Amino acid sequence: MSEISTENTVLSDLSPKDREKIINRSRKHLRRDVWNAMQTYDLIENGDRVMVCLSGGKDSYTMLDMLLHFQKESDIDFEIVAINLDQKQPDFPEHILPNYLQDLGVEFKVLEKDTYSIVREKIELGKTMCSLCSRLRRGNLYTLAEELGATKIALGHHRDDAIETFFMNLFNGAKIATMPAKYRTNDGKHVVIRPLIFCKEAEIEIYAEEKQFPIIPCTLCGSQENLMRKKVKKMIASWEKEFPGRSSSIFNAMKNINPTHMLDSDLFDFKNI
Repeated sequence: MSEISTENTVLSDLSPKDREKIINRSRKHLRRDVWNAMQTYDLIENGDRVMVCLSGGKDSYTMLDMLLHFQKESDIDFEIVAINLDQKQPDFPEHILPNYLQDLGVEFKVLEKDTYSIVREKIELGKTMCSLCSRLRRGNLYTLAEELGATKIALGHHRDDAIETFFMNLFNGAKIATMPAKYRTNDGKHVVIRPLIFCKEAEIEIYAEEKQFPIIPCTLCGSQENLMRKKVKKMIASWEKEFPGRSSSIFNAMKNINPTHMLDSDLFDFKNI
């Protein structure tokens, strides 16, 4: 049998045998990639209390699922508290996440903050909402982390997010930067981690479909078609279609920085060569 691609795969279109194969492979790869990220960057250590931020999307559900797996199967002793920021978006199904987390037996907290009204009031209709929305969300999450005694804040960004952010910074910010796997906030109070940073979005999609996570669609940034991130995503997808493996090459390049072959004099002392 020929190899099955995980890109744009719809599980219902596959034979039972092929379906089982691709699901098992995606699960194996995701667990491998999360563990590698945890080991490479020391994301989670003994005694950590990890605040896992759930949006109701496929990425954050997968992140929680992976961390619960390693909480049971690894030798790292850490706690998990799942949280959701209810931003009071219209028609937000408030019952879905609490019911899901209660069934899992996971400690959780829902924080209700009407950031939706603030974003709608401040941002002109049709303009990108992401910047203000993310700032408000981060501020509330940091405050909650302090209240809960969390030592780490886990976000569900994956490899594709990091690649897209790299090009958004390149094109719009005139800088070489992306999403770090781990960083300390400017005030020094919090450590933010991204356990899915090595994971491919295509494999997360397959895993989420198989697990039948109760997905909650976003009616803010997720509903805006003119976002630069969506345009960059399409650009990368077209490259990948024409040159398979290009995304992996780009991502590996972000882990292989050579300051002597760049132009930033703050990173390398060119004057004293």
